Amino acid sequence: MKVNLENIAVVLHEPHYPENIGAAVRAAKNMGISRFLVVNPADCDLTRILRMATHHSEDLVLGIEVHDRLEEALKSFQYVVGSSARTGSHRQFVKNPRQLALELIPISQKNHVALVFGPEASGLANEHIRYCDALVTIPTAEFSSINLAQAVMIMVYEIFTAASEKKEGFTPRLATRGELEPMYVQLRDTLTKINFINPENPDYWMKSIRRFFSRVQLRGRDVQLIRGICRQIDWYCFRKPANAPQEEK
Repeated sequence: MKVNLENIAVVLHEPHYPENIGAAVRAAKNMGISRFLVVNPADCDLTRILRMATHHSEDLVLGIEVHDRLEEALKSFQYVVGSSARTGSHRQFVKNPRQLALELIPISQKNHVALVFGPEASGLANEHIRYCDALVTIPTAEFSSINLAQAVMIMVYEIFTAASEKKEGFTPRLATRGELEPMYVQLRDTLTKINFINPENPDYWMKSIRRFFSRVQLRGRDVQLIRGICRQIDWYCFRKPANAPQEEK
């Protein structure tokens, strides 16, 4: 069994140079990727993009989806992979491209997967890492900086060549980012109200909760269950007591 390439998309977040977009499109086209998204590009000069993509990739260039915000671009995806050269407390459980490619084989059968790459100079920021279900780092020697298009090529090549001898098993449809993000907002507000997380910096405390649910891989009905629990907690904890004195009119 191999990765379902029809369900794989490349997402470039805030790329600076049209030439890098074009070279990344060409790499994606080489490896059978048919969906390409760009978020808030500094320059989206179609002529310069096409020059690097070549005429063989013109169909993919003309089909590029352009978005203003990363959250909006990821709404339809059930699984999001972020590419990052940096490590730290915000970037735990980092995989290499080959490991990640093998894990995507079953996930990609019924779920749309986004491969997200950050700006050339800085990569993905911590505020964008929170949208990712997995992080991947390309191993290098002492010099770790890789050109954006080269990073895209390495990732999509590993995905294109990944194969497993295992027979296809049950692969459920996971919740999309469009379903998950409103759930996280509601969960954050509810947990703040009951003082489970620090109200002064709730997003910091939500990081562990996000990581936990990413490992669990929630389905759409799981999201509805969690949101229902939050609504019930809000109602129960903040309702007016039945024996409370009535306000004077």
